[in-house]
Amino acid sequence: MSNQHLPPDALDDWLAGVSDLYGLDGVTTAETTVVLDVARDVSRGVARPAAPLTTYLLGLAVGQAVAAGEDVGAATARLAREVTDLALARPEAGASDPGTPDGERP
Repeated sequence: MSNQHLPPDALDDWLAGVSDLYGLDGVTTAETTVVLDVARDVSRGVARPAAPLTTYLLGLAVGQAVAAGEDVGAATARLAREVTDLALARPEAGASDPGTPDGERP
């Protein structure tokens, strides 16, 4: 596994490549921002390992909503709001993450 991080402009290329791999129409900047915001809020409000797992579940839920006829952007925004509200409503939200020194945030 590489320790390199993609520069922001390369992220679009990466997402386009993965979208092509899976036969998806592509990911918009708005949807990408929403998913990254969910990951940040869940990481801070729940725990770091919960962030990628939650965004995975968000993707599954968006897929179900789209299959039921909802627009992908609308479904992403709606479901992201719901899970973010859930994460930020936890009593532990904003508490120190034991995985970081002195509760520092990335």
